[in-house]
Amino acid sequence: MLDAREIYSLSDFQRNAKQFIEQLQESHKPIVLTVNGKASVILQDAASYQELLDELTVFRSAAMIRQGMAEAETGQDRDVVEALEELRLKHDIPR
Repeated sequence: MLDAREIYSLSDFQRNAKQFIEQLQESHKPIVLTVNGKASVILQDAASYQELLDELTVFRSAAMIRQGMAEAETGQDRDVVEALEELRLKHDIPR
C-alpha cells in the first residue's frame, strides 16, 4: 500500500532528484509523483522492483500449477507424448 505521505510533485522531484533517489534506496518504499495535482508516476528502487517481479513470477507459477491440477481433476489433462506429437505435426517438425 502506498503511504499518503510519500506523494510529491514532479517539479519537487526534478529539483531534488538526488535526495529522492537516496530516500528510495534507504526506505525501499515507493513514492508517487504528481503532475497537475494528479498521481502520474510511481518510483521505486531497483532492488524492491526486482523483488516484486520475483514474487509475481512465483504467484503466476502457482496459479498455473493450480489450473493444471484442476484440469487434471476434471479429466482435461492430456498425455504428454500425444501433445508433443500434435505440436510436431502442427509446426511441421521432422522426427
